[in-house]
Amino acid sequence: MKTDLQIAQECTMEPITAIAAKAGIPEEYVECYGKYKAKINDKYYDQIKDNPNAKLILVTAVNPTPAGEGKTTVTIGLTQALQKMGKNALTCLREPSLGPCMGVKGGAAGGGYAQVVPMEDINLHFTGDLHAITTANNLLASMVDNHIQQGNELNIDPRKVTWKRVVDLNDRQLRHVISGLGGKVNGVPREDSFQITVASEIMAIFCLANDLHNLKEMLGKIIVGYTYDDKPVTAKDVGADGAMTVLLKDALQPNLVQTLEHTPAIIHGGPFANIAHGCNSVRATKFALKMADYVVTEAGFGADLGAEKFFDIKCRKAGIKPDAVVLVATVRALKYNGGVPKAELSNENLDALAKGFVNLEKHIENIQKYGVPVVVTLNHFVADTDAEVAYVKERCEKMGATFAVAKVWADGGEGGKALAEKVLETLETKENNFHVLYEDSLTIEEKINKVCKEIYGAGHVNFSAPAKKTLAQIDELGFSHFPVCIAKTQYSLSDDPKVLGRPEGFEVTVKEIRISAGAGFIVALLGDVMTMPGLPKKPAALNIDIDADGNIVGLF
Repeated sequence: MKTDLQIAQECTMEPITAIAAKAGIPEEYVECYGKYKAKINDKYYDQIKDNPNAKLILVTAVNPTPAGEGKTTVTIGLTQALQKMGKNALTCLREPSLGPCMGVKGGAAGGGYAQVVPMEDINLHFTGDLHAITTANNLLASMVDNHIQQGNELNIDPRKVTWKRVVDLNDRQLRHVISGLGGKVNGVPREDSFQITVASEIMAIFCLANDLHNLKEMLGKIIVGYTYDDKPVTAKDVGADGAMTVLLKDALQPNLVQTLEHTPAIIHGGPFANIAHGCNSVRATKFALKMADYVVTEAGFGADLGAEKFFDIKCRKAGIKPDAVVLVATVRALKYNGGVPKAELSNENLDALAKGFVNLEKHIENIQKYGVPVVVTLNHFVADTDAEVAYVKERCEKMGATFAVAKVWADGGEGGKALAEKVLETLETKENNFHVLYEDSLTIEEKINKVCKEIYGAGHVNFSAPAKKTLAQIDELGFSHFPVCIAKTQYSLSDDPKVLGRPEGFEVTVKEIRISAGAGFIVALLGDVMTMPGLPKKPAALNIDIDADGNIVGLF
């Protein structure tokens, strides 16, 4: 069987200028990054802003398992299928982080015959957006420490500096560090820590900003620390907002690439959904909505994380709404939730399937709470039996969800036609009454409780003493109207990654709360989730190499 990389490398790509022409973008608004990648000039939006909005289709999934779900693969395959059916469709995805690419997760360019290309470029440095975000983040950090070193006019308490440096790699060694050692000339010694770039508040701001002016305004509101008398200090106070915006100016322009079937694809921004809000940029989505009739986008990890944040953060802030949701599952993942070991997932097991279906059931119920019609799709594997597929179909349709099988990994757009037909039918016939889960007027504590209890199924939410202190601080600073961005394990509906299926009535613990004043949301950390991942025992980087002809090998 060919690897995803081999399939991608065999593709004869069209010049990106030809892809831009297919998308209707005039040549003067296409800024090429080599032959097969481009950025769409920001000024193009002024030409299309009065176009009617496309239908927006969100692709989400059950909780991820080692069996694999293929959410990105389905997103791309569905777009290819719509194009094959004569529809003007665009896919809108997040950019991959180097951390998982070199670590454990793999890339984020789809798989099989439903991929975006050039796959190697997209999964590695791409157009440099994540490097720009890293640099802007660390410029702010260095300016904060320099301000303290050079007289500390703002009276910043070094013990209360909250802004963290970032790197786009998994590196547990950087989770807790001491910086500024070596005497007065080398800075003020203090405890510090690193996050992975995609967890940076700048990544969140980058993905929520409407335009360059809005980006600068949001960057300026970032709280970098507090004074000795507990007053917040912002990036604007430090004078870093202008330079940070300059570093991000080109990066803010959406990236244009193509699928294996030469369908235009926009890939821009890349926050993780387990520790951030997990959606591609608002800028890219708004471009796409004006450029096509159907836009297929995704939100990271399971619907309890990515979809919830797409609805309650991105849609709320951007003033957009989904027209339908595609919920991806696999027979293998459901059997895994039913207690079947990974090595035995290819064997038919209707009892385990019935037991594990409850995870999918909960996600269907959650999406229905937002008033959006849902199409459940099984990402098809060769070992799936007719009886297993029929069982899932029957259960889904009993819940009022439309059902389709997707065979996009093996057959690309052709294998996605059955799903595309169901999506089109849903858009035409099902009522859409989209609404967010909670109102702005609720307190932060009430919002956290609502998400934990209604979306995860928790019975009680505990708040640590530090979390309670921050809640009081949020009220004092006037940020209670912000939405909440909950960071938790992606592997379970609960805050314990080992609890599969559909747990109910469990307790969750909010260990820490962070204020993202620039992004305009409050981050609540549940359980043992961390914002700097570590490498596994055998990282993916061990398999990645380059041959004598310059061809990359071992990249998925």
